[in-house]
Amino acid sequence: MNTLNSLSTAGRQLLSRRGFLSQTGTSLGSIALASLLRQDRLLAGPAPRIDPASPHAPRQPHFNAKAKNVVVIFCAGGCSQLETFDYKPELTKRDGTPLEGGPAVTFQGPAGNLARPQYDFKPYGETGKMVSDMVPHMGELVDDISFIHTLTSKSNTHGPAENFLSTGFVLDGFPSIGAWVTYGLGSESQDLPAFVAIPDPRGVPQASVNNWGPGFLPAVFQGTPFSASNPIQNLKAPKSFAGAKDLAARDLLKFLNEDHLERHPGDGNLAARIASYELAARMQLSVPKISDLTSETPETLKAYGADSPNEIKAGYAKNCILARRLLENGVRFVQLFNGAYASAGRLNWDGHSKLKEQYDVHGEIMDQPSAALFKDLKQRGLLEDTLVVWCTEFGRMPMFQKGAQGRDHNPLGFTAWLGGAGIKPGVSYGETDELGFKAVENVSSVHDLNATILHLLGMDHEQLTFQHNGLDRRLTDVHGHVIDEILT
Repeated sequence: MNTLNSLSTAGRQLLSRRGFLSQTGTSLGSIALASLLRQDRLLAGPAPRIDPASPHAPRQPHFNAKAKNVVVIFCAGGCSQLETFDYKPELTKRDGTPLEGGPAVTFQGPAGNLARPQYDFKPYGETGKMVSDMVPHMGELVDDISFIHTLTSKSNTHGPAENFLSTGFVLDGFPSIGAWVTYGLGSESQDLPAFVAIPDPRGVPQASVNNWGPGFLPAVFQGTPFSASNPIQNLKAPKSFAGAKDLAARDLLKFLNEDHLERHPGDGNLAARIASYELAARMQLSVPKISDLTSETPETLKAYGADSPNEIKAGYAKNCILARRLLENGVRFVQLFNGAYASAGRLNWDGHSKLKEQYDVHGEIMDQPSAALFKDLKQRGLLEDTLVVWCTEFGRMPMFQKGAQGRDHNPLGFTAWLGGAGIKPGVSYGETDELGFKAVENVSSVHDLNATILHLLGMDHEQLTFQHNGLDRRLTDVHGHVIDEILT
């Protein structure tokens, strides 16, 4: 009787034959249901097994990967699809006329009349792809890349839209795509950060660290921001604490940490801290070397535009060279920014009032170095394993703003392009309407873009998850599909 009273209600039910059979049947049904859900990919997959002592050790992808690493060229501020890659001759025909049935008010105020593209377009390559005169160097890439002309966003505000592009959510606090990738795959390099963010010479983007932050993932997977002109801070020991003193202090710290870890083998936080300190020590040697561009030939510097008298262009070009050097040395994910924070279009692509005047400046800075990075990766054979992505947080409206010479924000249809590992060359996927206002054919979302990037890295976007607040979170939320039409 005492034993019976000590059993739980469920346990007492199992003592009867009817209860036992009922519970067993339910359990078997649950197992069968779980199996069916797994087959239909409706259950989250197991989280990557990560050794706290070596969090950036390379990990196996879900399936064979086409790409080993990624560089994302992020044009901050909302670069206009109508002045770059989305050719709309009808917009030229209807220049100066109102958009019938269009919005009377857009993000920043009343809408004006339709405005023709501010640059001429001409065909490039064997595909004859029409590209703007603002980006002639990128026009030379058309036979090697795939365009997605129908991206859509959930926000028409810079900060939330940058969040959405980089994290899959408009709100703060979610992991960036680079953090997700390094969480899933680790890194091929043990002497450099797995994920590097390279800010523009003019400053950081509007959403700042959200673009490379870890969100609720372990902090070890956040991006490390530095550029050719602003190296990682505090890597060098003070002169008063160098040489033998520094080595002795490191040896003592290593001894104490290893001793503590041996006595507390389950302390994963300590193991992770030790790993971070050891990486920082190795970076004292590796980062200055990787950031030193004096070994680059004059021909390479000229090809990128790093010798330009335009200091901002030269600075961005050096950032592009730095990106290539990081990829060469096994960095998994590089996020390369072109353009900074909101500044009425002065420091980024936010062309509200003087679009042509400002884009003359920004196009000169972005075009040659970005195209040179792609060409250099190809010439060195690195495109076989590297995915290159060019993107922006949203596009621009086909009409000018009332009383201005610029375009307002447009999240309804904008352009990105991808090239390199696993990408079908010379493809244009999807179409906006005849004025470039709204995606109408093969409409895609930022979730689709991110799902495609993960797929090329060998990861199923539905299986790459992390449990947070009781939910199996993922980069693509509950959305997204791989855009197979642009893949080899």
